[in-house]
Amino acid sequence: MSEVIATYRLFDQKGAFEKKAEGIALGLTIGSWTDLPLLEQKQLKHHKGRVLAVRETGRETAYGWEADIDIAYPAANFSADLPAILVTVFGKLSLDGAVQLMNLSFSDELARQFPGPKFGVEGIREKTGAYSRPLLMSIFKGVIGRDLAYMEEQLQAQIAGGIDIVKDDEILFDNPLTPFEERVKLGKRVIEESGKKALYAVNLSGRTSELKEKARKGIELGATAFLFNVFAYGLDVLQELAEDPEVNVPIMAHPAVSGAFTSAPHHGFSTELMLGKLVRMAGADFTLFPSPYGSVALERSAALKTAQMALEQSSFKQTFPVPSAGIHPGLVPVLFEDFGTDSIINAGGGVHGHPNGAAGGGRAFRQAVNAVISGQELTEAAKNNEDLRLALELWGTGK
Repeated sequence: MSEVIATYRLFDQKGAFEKKAEGIALGLTIGSWTDLPLLEQKQLKHHKGRVLAVRETGRETAYGWEADIDIAYPAANFSADLPAILVTVFGKLSLDGAVQLMNLSFSDELARQFPGPKFGVEGIREKTGAYSRPLLMSIFKGVIGRDLAYMEEQLQAQIAGGIDIVKDDEILFDNPLTPFEERVKLGKRVIEESGKKALYAVNLSGRTSELKEKARKGIELGATAFLFNVFAYGLDVLQELAEDPEVNVPIMAHPAVSGAFTSAPHHGFSTELMLGKLVRMAGADFTLFPSPYGSVALERSAALKTAQMALEQSSFKQTFPVPSAGIHPGLVPVLFEDFGTDSIINAGGGVHGHPNGAAGGGRAFRQAVNAVISGQELTEAAKNNEDLRLALELWGTGK
């Protein structure tokens, strides 16, 4: 049967979860059941939500006892698009107090309606020539109100330091000093002059109806990747871009705005569902999410689950997980331990704040990665690598 199975976390003072689960299954589908005549029950049987499981966790919270429930929704109830599915499984329920949507499982037939990443982990590795190690990514910093010459200097330094991917800041939009098309042309020229296989993810922004045409124009001018604020625009807009055969560069999903509906412990969506599974289904080649280490930190288990959903075996290509914020070279062994080789190490201040500038910051990260791969302690490697030594003196090691 073609269907989607929603996993919810419920809270109830009395622990009456069987009744509550059945109320959700009916309320989000046919509305009632036992009061219907037998003929109508027969007609509506294939549209009725089904409670598959109720698992009480035994935990008591401020909202009552906790349980996880699974409900199956027939695909006959909705069109095969994420907005319709989210409204079906969580629309009015999201307004009903303490309840979380933790996961969605799609039947094979339904999953085939979504594109997944065009390039994924293997495609990104091929584009950057970076194999058997995490990739390194950095961010333009302090470019609001600055001109193209300032951006050029930053981009040159980051690529010279061995950074694989440089991305725009998510708050850098079209403006007279650094227009979208000029940034694209600048990125193309600097990367070609460097002789390296780096990527520059330019922020794709503007009116929704204009995004496809803007993306195509960017590609004509030499764009190698796009940064996209998916949760401001919507998952369906990401899918439209990913499905367009002319938008043939990787797309990076930024988590801006997602905290408005993923950060509460007893309400909204789980982080891993939104930033791990659904952006992957919609076509993101990279997914950024808060690391467990910075000032804007994501709880560690949620960060690990997000990376797991981005990479787990499925019919879709794998999406590169990008834990972000609070990253410096001393954290590289921890990043390896938590996120493994198939991840991207993303740093802003950890690159630009290096005493030897962004180039020195990039080199320090590369030196730290090489040390971990060779089984060497960072403090030992720092004895023969000045950039790594300066980074450890500035930021220390570990979390």
